[in-house]
Order: sequence, then structure tokens, then C-alpha cells
Amino acid sequence: MPASLPHTIKFLILPCCLLGLPLLGFLLSGKPLDPLFEFPPVTSTVIHAPFSWLAFGLFSVIIVGLIAGLLFLLFNGTTSSTRSTSHLPRFRFPWWGWVSLGSLIFFWTLAWTRFTWLSDFQGLTFTPLWVSFMVLLNALTFHRTGQCFLRDHPRLFLSLFVWSAIFWWYFEYLNRFVQNWRYVGLEPMTATFYAVHSTIAFSTVLPTVLSTCQLLHSYSMFSNFGFRQPLVIAHPKKFMWTLLGLGGACLSGLAFWPNYLFSMLWVGPLLFILAIQMRWGESTVISALEQGHWEVITIPACAALLCGFCWELWNFYSAAQWVYSIPFVNRFHLFEMPILGYGGYLPFGLECIVAVDFLFKGRHRFDIIGWSSIRG
Repeated sequence: MPASLPHTIKFLILPCCLLGLPLLGFLLSGKPLDPLFEFPPVTSTVIHAPFSWLAFGLFSVIIVGLIAGLLFLLFNGTTSSTRSTSHLPRFRFPWWGWVSLGSLIFFWTLAWTRFTWLSDFQGLTFTPLWVSFMVLLNALTFHRTGQCFLRDHPRLFLSLFVWSAIFWWYFEYLNRFVQNWRYVGLEPMTATFYAVHSTIAFSTVLPTVLSTCQLLHSYSMFSNFGFRQPLVIAHPKKFMWTLLGLGGACLSGLAFWPNYLFSMLWVGPLLFILAIQMRWGESTVISALEQGHWEVITIPACAALLCGFCWELWNFYSAAQWVYSIPFVNRFHLFEMPILGYGGYLPFGLECIVAVDFLFKGRHRFDIIGWSSIRG
């Protein structure tokens, strides 16, 4: 797969693999195909394993280790050469920021109350609530820096809504194999309503996570690192093939062992995309780490964790919501989510950045986490 391969062909290879590998695993598992193609999905075919203290302990060690590493990178000190963002000139908070704040409060109230005269609309609050939150994030970033995605790149930013819907529909596809979450509160749903309502809701994911990344980047805690140790990869080619093999195994194994590989839903696509980018000879997140730019993983991880907390918070009392059924660790909930489930937001944030990088590389680039200066 040489680097000279036309971009359109390369752009088709990746989704074919990402879609085909889980389906191949499903076919090889010998399970009936009909439930996989239900729309909306209704039939439950995965029998989830009961809570296990051993599994809970193992997952806890992994997630605590990831969080400890994240905290180490964030609080490892700064050097005198780092640029302070604590004294950035402040800009007037824009009027549309106040509108978004009022809209956020209104739709949050609407989502969590049960007024009879508003009952027809209370299941449809997710999208306006998250659009309000996304606009507020951009307003806060503009207030701090005088710049924001929504204001500076409106057409490009709006195109993210389309890609975001496709992006999250892919995770809905992967969830068919593990069945870790489902939606309640809007039954019965026709296929058309499910498709339209879900697509609109899913379109908010990438714009919100990226807006959060840009806001966090304006704080020195996230953008100015004292730790600049480069990641050393002794054998890049072997490393690339290892990532490719692990990513492919994770994706194809979801159908075989949904109780054991459920968490790979958030890791497999990331590993596979990074491996494909490396195989094409493109700069990647790995390239940035080799230059000592660890903010390319810390900022997206923290941004997704912050968004995840808000997602779960606003979901908790909503009339229409998602509920979880996760093997081995489905206990000690914070809102609807088992506490260890929040660990999935850490790789998901990086997945969002990698997906946007893949989609817009060579055409347009958002200056996320100083991305353009890292690449040079």
C-alpha cells in the first residue's frame, strides 16, 4: 500500500476494512444474521456475563494506570520556556454565547422535567441541548483567545456535523456485536424516525469534542508541558504491523467474544486507523509523540472525558435515554454509566482527533492542539 496510492482509493480501503472485519468475525462465529440487520435494533442475542470482582479489579488497575499516566503528563511541571496562557488578553464574551447559555438552561430544564403539556418534546432534547453546549464552548474559547472554530471556520465546522453522524453510526454498528447500550423512551420507533432522529443527534459528537479540545488548549495546564520526552520506536515497521494486527484482531473478535473484547470497541478502530496512516507514510499522532508532543493525547482524552461526564449527566433524567448492559463491571454507577465505563472516553477522545485528521488531511486542517505547528 504505497504512499503514492491515490487519496480516493486510500479513503475507501479503510472503511471497507473497518466495516468488513467485524462482519467477517460475525460470519465465522456462525451466529444468525437477522438480528444484526434489525433496524431499529430490538432483538438481544448477547448474554452478558455477570459482575466479577476479578474482572472489576483488573479493569480498575488498567484505568487507574491510564489516569495516573494522564495526570503525570499534566502535572509533571513546566519549564521557563513554556508559554503561559494564564494572562491571555480577554475578549468580550459574545452575544451568541449568552444565547447559547440561555438555550442550554432551557433545554436542560425541558429534558429533566415532566410537564404534561411538553411531553411530546421532552424526548427530543438531546440535539438542541448539545448544540447549545457546543456553541457555549466556542463562545468561551473566543472569550479567552479571540478565536474559535465556529466563528473562524464556519463552513468547515458545519461539515463536521455530517462526518460526525457517519462517525457515530459506525460505533452503533460495532455495538450490534457487543450490545453494550440501547435506547429507551421513544418506543415504538419506526425505522425512518430512528434513522432521522439518531442521525441528527449523532451529528453533534465530533463538533462538541473538538470544541472542547480547543477550549482546553487555551489553558497552560493542557498546552504547555514540562515533559517533552520523545516516544522512541526502535522498529517503526514492526510497530505498524503490530498495531494493524491488534486492531484487526480486536475488530474481528468482537463477535466471537463480546463479553471479553467489549472494551476493544473503543480501541480496535483507533489502532487500525493509526496503522493504516503509518503504512501510507503520513504524519500521525504517533509522529507527534515521537517529537515529544504528548498534548496530542492528553487534550483529546480530557476533552472526551469532560464531554462524557456531561453526556451521562444530561442523559440520566431525560425522558429518552440510553442504558447500559456491560459484562463483568456493571456496578457502581455514576448516572447510567458504570464507573469503570468512563475509562472508554479516554481512547475515544483520541479516536475523534484521529478521525478528523484522517478526513481533512491534505485539504483543510483544524488547528487542534497546535496540530499545524507540530507538523510544520
